[in-house]
Amino acid sequence: MSSLETKELEFARQVRRALDENAAGIPSAAVDRLAAARRAALARKKPETVTEPVFVPALAGMPSGVSNDARPQRRRSPLRRFALAWPLAALVVSLVGIAYWEDQQRTAELADIDAAMLSDDLPLNAYLDHGFNAYLSRAH
Repeated sequence: MSSLETKELEFARQVRRALDENAAGIPSAAVDRLAAARRAALARKKPETVTEPVFVPALAGMPSGVSNDARPQRRRSPLRRFALAWPLAALVVSLVGIAYWEDQQRTAELADIDAAMLSDDLPLNAYLDHGFNAYLSRAH
């Protein structure tokens, strides 16, 4: 529950408590008139229409041209279908482009690391020594 809902519930409780406390002080003639007004209002109330829920299978295989409502189905033009499909195609192309760009960035980073290691004065065996790696991590 949010703090606003909590505040509303607390206010409703306070109002109910105040009404309950002051209900005993209402004169009996007023209580009788209120009860009569309530009965009259309930008598004039329109009955609520109760409808049973209709369950329609969402993915049921219906023959083409048959729909749940009485309106005939319209066929979409190829241009309209393309207009609906192009955002999906643009998303796929964008995702492929991003994946390719990230792969190129990673390849470039690895090439820079390899070039730095090969052009360094240290032999490659120094990088395989765990003690040397610990020394490097402490040194920086």
